[in-house]
Amino acid sequence: MQTINVKDKSFSLFIPEKEILKEVKRIATQINRDYAGKEPVFLAVLNGSFVFAADLMKEVNLPCEISFVKMASYQGVNTTGQIREVIGLNVDLTDRPVIVVEDIVDTGLTMAHMLEVLKKQNPASIDICTLLLKPGKLQVDLNIRYCCLEIPNDFIVGYGLDYDGYGRNTRDIYTLVK
Repeated sequence: MQTINVKDKSFSLFIPEKEILKEVKRIATQINRDYAGKEPVFLAVLNGSFVFAADLMKEVNLPCEISFVKMASYQGVNTTGQIREVIGLNVDLTDRPVIVVEDIVDTGLTMAHMLEVLKKQNPASIDICTLLLKPGKLQVDLNIRYCCLEIPNDFIVGYGLDYDGYGRNTRDIYTLVK
């Protein structure tokens, strides 16, 4: 499908599923090589990374665990603008290599905060694996070891990414029609 409507907006095809899966496989191959002989813990950040994490795990052939975490920044129905805590972390990370799986890194502020929280769990190492990176929006210095694709500052949906909760269930990634 070349264009889709999500709620009140139109989006055009940006990255087809075939290209996404090719990049996911490339990154998984790197992780398999870099983590050979290790047993990493993958921490997939909800909600957006669930599709990417599922496809990534199908390509990882290491003994590993995956857990899903969420960053809490809401109080009632309004955002506080401040990230408060990582919720759902129920795996002991002590002396374990950790790979944080994210759908998209734009400003990097959420990821930087998450890394600070995770470091307190005394992991052996922490690496970032993101499907998408918006280098033009990055506000903090992050060492992103695994990045499938760099994209411009466009608003996108699909393949787990949403617009107001909708659009996550497409196989492709779409960009907002201006």
